[in-house]
Amino acid sequence: MESVLENVLPVGTQGKAELSVGKPKWLKVKLPIGQKYTELRGLVDKYSLNTICTSGSCPNMGECWGEGTATFMILGNICTRSCGFCGVKTGRPETVDWDEPEKVARSIKIMNIKHAVVTSVDRDDLKDGGSIIWIETIKAIRRMNPTTTLETLIGDFQGLERNIDRIVEANPEVVSHNIETVRRMTREVRIQAKYDRSLEVLRYLKAKGINRTKSGIMLGLGETEEEVIQTLHDLRSVNVDVVTIGQYLQPSKKHLPVKEYITPDQFTKYEKIGLELGFRHVESGALVRSSYKAAKHIL
Repeated sequence: MESVLENVLPVGTQGKAELSVGKPKWLKVKLPIGQKYTELRGLVDKYSLNTICTSGSCPNMGECWGEGTATFMILGNICTRSCGFCGVKTGRPETVDWDEPEKVARSIKIMNIKHAVVTSVDRDDLKDGGSIIWIETIKAIRRMNPTTTLETLIGDFQGLERNIDRIVEANPEVVSHNIETVRRMTREVRIQAKYDRSLEVLRYLKAKGINRTKSGIMLGLGETEEEVIQTLHDLRSVNVDVVTIGQYLQPSKKHLPVKEYITPDQFTKYEKIGLELGFRHVESGALVRSSYKAAKHIL
């Protein structure tokens, strides 16, 4: 059984789908089913965990959870930023749950996860940007799961080095920060974020000794091919190792509309360009998301 999310009228100029109504066939995804998915769904509910799989309406949730993997979202499920693309709720976050690091670590142990991905909402309401909970979560995961490798998908912490340094000191195998879109569209798509600040965060992480840095881009918001290629150049200029390139899907009618559906051939073209630029890994495809197939990015 297959399901397609909200239908949007595709228009645009770069490798677009020729369909005028609805999503193209390559964007169909299977509904989440199976024993493994059911087990993980039960664990998430039992321990009151927030996963970006559910909060972010990820189209790969059925596949990833069916394989026994998941991405955990810490610091609650309400973000202080109101990005036009994101399905996570925006508003005044709840009080920090200091038991959250242990909950996440315990669930990773129960699920026997070999490579864990952890992300978070932005917490601009906190002086430390949530970085203390971040480091406590990393410590708890490593204490309870000493053989588990780790990717942290972080926000920009408003560019404050003292907060980024906490992540650096914890030294996860992969540190990821998504630039999300091209320079021209950043103000519209990310609102409170800044293109150059994201590049600086990625540069700083690498300069401070993080072995593997990673970033991601969404396509279909109205960017041009030239702008996408320039963004890839910009990411390589700050020594990013891994890049993910995927199709933007509108979480609801309140969010930014899809301007075009990028074809599989165009995604293949971007993958080839990225590899030629020197990225160690390039994940490029319609349903690719930041943490999709993340375990191989530590290699």
